Amino acid sequence: MFLDPLRLSPDGDLPGPVLTEVTALYASNHAFHALSGDFPDPYDIRPEQVAAELARELADPHTEVLLARDRGLLVGIAVTLAVHPDPADPDPWIGLLMVDASLHGQGHGRRLAGLVEDRLRSAGRTAVRLAVLEDNTRGLAFWTALGYTEIARRRDRDLGRPCRVLRKPLTAPEQTPDPA
Repeated sequence: MFLDPLRLSPDGDLPGPVLTEVTALYASNHAFHALSGDFPDPYDIRPEQVAAELARELADPHTEVLLARDRGLLVGIAVTLAVHPDPADPDPWIGLLMVDASLHGQGHGRRLAGLVEDRLRSAGRTAVRLAVLEDNTRGLAFWTALGYTEIARRRDRDLGRPCRVLRKPLTAPEQTPDPA
């Protein structure tokens, strides 16, 4: 798996084939979108809605949208925020990590999270935060299994939804001893 930063065209648009892939990925995650309320109808997510959401994300110069590809196929997406709007918050954030629903349970989410953590670690960051919607028990189980711990409960900045804020220190990756 590798991460491919999403870039808009000079006109500010997503290339058509990429928009089609990302829309299919978003549309596959009905249950998450029913919880989040990010789209009016979680069973009818349209390309123009996804394009508007990604353009909104990318309008922040501290945001990066990363496409996760495995064997040429889009398997997931991650949205990171290098600088949180609250100046008292020193950590970068994972704003979204989503894997195509048809691929859940195959380790893609764990690998994608690890690649995002590695990327932040290599940029000199020492910890990462994220928020899990209060009702998202599957998401909470996923993140806590990866070593994230709850540090706060509050409402999200955009829609006021109740969330758990999780944090994970980014220690150096474990080194495998050289057999020589």
